[in-house]
Amino acid sequence: MANATNVLASGIEITGSIRFSNDMIIDGKIEGEIISEKGRVTIGENAMIKGNVTAGDVKVFGKVEGKITGDRCELKAKSRLDGDIKAKMFSMEEGAQLSGRTEIG
Repeated sequence: MANATNVLASGIEITGSIRFSNDMIIDGKIEGEIISEKGRVTIGENAMIKGNVTAGDVKVFGKVEGKITGDRCELKAKSRLDGDIKAKMFSMEEGAQLSGRTEIG
């Protein structure tokens, strides 16, 4: 069976931690931690996250207020991160906004 992708659609608001093992696409509002040991999390354009994000692979298209920790982190063109990044690999597209420190490698 292929890895399932979990989706939190726009319009969904969650207060509390989310823990998952596969892939997740978030386009809603979350106030709390997002945790996955090896999974991939995509923060959609409409998403607003207030809390730390820990995952194997993190792609941000929306807004995050908190620390991102993972093997790989990508900030896409219209994304905004208010917080620090700790990742083995990091990329940031033109137009992305970062207010915080980075620890790469």
